[in-house]
Amino acid sequence: MKKELIHELFRRFESACYVYEGIECWSARELQHILAYSKWSNFIKVVDKARIACSNAGEKETDHFADIGKMVMLGSGAERKIEDIALTRYACYLITQNGDPAKNEIAFAQTYFAVQTRKQEIIEERILAIVRITARQKLSKSEKKLSGIIYERGIDEKGFAIIRSLGDKALFGGFSTQDMKHKLSIPENRPLADFLPTLTIKAKDFVMELTSHNVIEKDLRGQTPISKEHVDNNLAVRKMLIGRGIKPESLPVAEDVNKLKRKIDGEKKKALKPQSKRKK
Repeated sequence: MKKELIHELFRRFESACYVYEGIECWSARELQHILAYSKWSNFIKVVDKARIACSNAGEKETDHFADIGKMVMLGSGAERKIEDIALTRYACYLITQNGDPAKNEIAFAQTYFAVQTRKQEIIEERILAIVRITARQKLSKSEKKLSGIIYERGIDEKGFAIIRSLGDKALFGGFSTQDMKHKLSIPENRPLADFLPTLTIKAKDFVMELTSHNVIEKDLRGQTPISKEHVDNNLAVRKMLIGRGIKPESLPVAEDVNKLKRKIDGEKKKALKPQSKRKK
């Protein structure tokens, strides 16, 4: 997600916030449009699911979903009262959990309502952390996929490890996996990818997918031809990065992705514990 979009979404969510009976709230009608739901009927279904989740969590639903009316201007100039709901931060968080995180608006909102502060830089940092965690998980799936493909073609786990190592050496300009671990001060018992920046993780993922595709398309069998294919793909991706002024081996080490995930999971648990309720 680009920083410009993060800034714009931050502005929209901040503008939509108001105080209702002493508690910060968001209008369901406004949230509907910010989250890119074109129809109220579709959005209210998500709200209803959030109401159920709220009750199941042992919370009083009416403390977080206050049914109110809202006056809107008609084309004729007259006003009409329509259904609306005043939503607490907790209610908004529950609503976003039922949305599609692939949508930028939902991905942003899940973070915006999860953190206990609305500072823009903190939200931006958390979104970038989630992007990196997701990229790392995707790389693991791509590695598992390639491992399964080449296993059927006569290469065991040890052979796959050798192929991956040769690929790293090609991607990192002659630095082996162990060389990069030493260079970045990464523990020997931890995967290199857990400490790589998002760009490098995505580059490795692309190579894995490319190798998987070509192994099948070219019907490659045996360690030598598959190793060559994987090395060639890493060299091609490296060439592209170098052409853009990026040397993968020179990028700084990133925070342990497992530590990041624990932090995000901890924030989610806090978000599920409402900090305040509406006054009676």
